Amino acid sequence: MDSKLDTPQIHSKKRKLSEQDEAAPEPKVPKVHPFFTKSQEKKPEGPFQWLKPFGPAGSCLHGVNLQPKATTKVAALDLDGTVIKSEFNSKSSNGKPTWEWWRSSVPAKLKELHQSGYSLVLISNQGIKPAALKTWKEKIPLIGQALKDVPFHIFAAIAKDQYRKPMPGMWSELERLFEEDGVKIDKSTSFFVGDAAGRQYTKGKGDFSSTDRKWAQNIGITFYTPEEYFLKLPPHQNFILPGFRASTLPQLPRVTPTSSPIIPTRRNQEVILFIGYPCLGKSSFFRRHFEPAGYTHINQDILKTRDKCVKALQEALKAGQSCVIDNTNRNASTRKAYLDVCAANKITARAFNFTGSIELGWHNNLYRAFNLPPSVATKQAARDLLPYAAFTGFRDNYEEPELSEGFTEVKNVNWVFEGTEEEKRYWSMWLQIDGK
Repeated sequence: MDSKLDTPQIHSKKRKLSEQDEAAPEPKVPKVHPFFTKSQEKKPEGPFQWLKPFGPAGSCLHGVNLQPKATTKVAALDLDGTVIKSEFNSKSSNGKPTWEWWRSSVPAKLKELHQSGYSLVLISNQGIKPAALKTWKEKIPLIGQALKDVPFHIFAAIAKDQYRKPMPGMWSELERLFEEDGVKIDKSTSFFVGDAAGRQYTKGKGDFSSTDRKWAQNIGITFYTPEEYFLKLPPHQNFILPGFRASTLPQLPRVTPTSSPIIPTRRNQEVILFIGYPCLGKSSFFRRHFEPAGYTHINQDILKTRDKCVKALQEALKAGQSCVIDNTNRNASTRKAYLDVCAANKITARAFNFTGSIELGWHNNLYRAFNLPPSVATKQAARDLLPYAAFTGFRDNYEEPELSEGFTEVKNVNWVFEGTEEEKRYWSMWLQIDGK
């Protein structure tokens, strides 16, 4: 029925109710202590319990079924689509979450793993809305009840951070927990089962993602699909792993052309403009090469505005100092503000163009914010993840530096990882918080 036709009737009813309210005395409502008015959440009966989550924002949920013991052998399994069917995640008519084993043989196999001395760990990405997450959390104790003789841990990443597969944060928390019990996990005897394997089939069909296979590769443990592990089917050989792979970068000279040195042999006052995406090692390059030579560091992340950077350049040149403008300096108009100061003071300027791609910059951003080795992360302040817009903004406005702008030389700085073997191993992992 048209809502306009309903309107007079609604107003009429409201008017009658209002008149009745004015005529009748207001009933006295007994006061009730707030404790009794709050809906009390019933804890599910059974062997499962949720524990304190991990991470600065509590973005890694952690729960245990029974009292799982740490052992050197770990059987890690994805949940949805591997242990249980992924489509059974809605509420049934009685308001309780419903679920079903991926195959009827799964619970017996989990029990067999436990009896064989494996520590069972469920690993899950759950980037879902709060209401759906609440239902999902209510489902896990029901699974625990069905595995009443099988102890297990469960970790669930609920945000896009260091815990989301294929980022290895959930495994790092597991290793830390086991080390507290004096147990070091043996990766050679541990494995991971997951359905996000990047498998390709006929007519363009395939797995929704490859993050489970990438996660196993990051950690360095054997990977199986559910079909391979539970059904003993042969491995599916046709799979793809999309995304940026750091280990595939070509090995290039650090700086080209090599015909002239980074620091001139004959030292005259000069200005260096760095150009390139965020997170390509510009500040590290300054500290390695220019800081020991006495160059003044000018950086907009520190000074906050370009005008303050230009003013700092003017003051440094008047003091007779050489300077490095350590910003992204994405186009000619941005660089002109500094080159005009150089021209006014008759100071030469060189450009150092950091050639890495947007994919490399984003990868390095994830590495330094989320995936530094513990030996490094404990020694330096945590760094926030830069927004992706900082990278697309540079890409969309980038203009390659030219001598015609006023530079006496343009050098290209190619990416070369500089760090220990441990640091390179963490940097070389599949790092992504989105995508397939």
